[in-house]
Amino acid sequence: MFAGLTDKARAARINRTLATLYPDARCLLDYSNALELLVATILAAQCTDKKVNEVTASLFRRYRSAADFANADPAQLEQEIKPTGFFRQKAKSVIAACRALVERHGGRVPESIEELTALPGVGRKTANVVLGNVFGQPAIIVDTHVLRLAARLRLSKETDADKVEKDLQALLPPGEWTAFSHRIGFHGRQVCFARNPAHDRCAIAQWCPSRP
Repeated sequence: MFAGLTDKARAARINRTLATLYPDARCLLDYSNALELLVATILAAQCTDKKVNEVTASLFRRYRSAADFANADPAQLEQEIKPTGFFRQKAKSVIAACRALVERHGGRVPESIEELTALPGVGRKTANVVLGNVFGQPAIIVDTHVLRLAARLRLSKETDADKVEKDLQALLPPGEWTAFSHRIGFHGRQVCFARNPAHDRCAIAQWCPSRP
């Protein structure tokens, strides 16, 4: 099936095929700046991008700066983001992160992984979403789709997201990291489902060890 191919060569072929298949792969969260994407990504935990976009359409008209979120009434913000689920913890995270932005960064979203992950409620995935999509920095975004497909494609034997990120970084050139993450995400949504993946119409099946 792919005898003689190294994981790096296989990853390159998978990436090229997905690039052709999903030329418009991108972040599906609606945003116009780094702050909006940071907040939207926090809200997207355990929630669909579509639902988050429905909530942020009005949310981002009401809260336009980090200071606006930092000074938000927790109970009101909870109600405004309630449809995204886990709204109490998410409201707490958004307010705390934005307070840190105001206190440490003058209300601006920083452009380094270290500064971003130092914000309350911001992990590597959220930080990488912002870095890769707003600031154009190489970033592997390990969401549920990337985690699932990395395992199925045997591009990583790890289950920890941070370790999967490192494995994928080693297999792909930095300039492809963010785009590859989006392509894998699109493929996970449309073909490589969590249950009953559509092997018969999978364009990368020939390089997949999990194919029946």
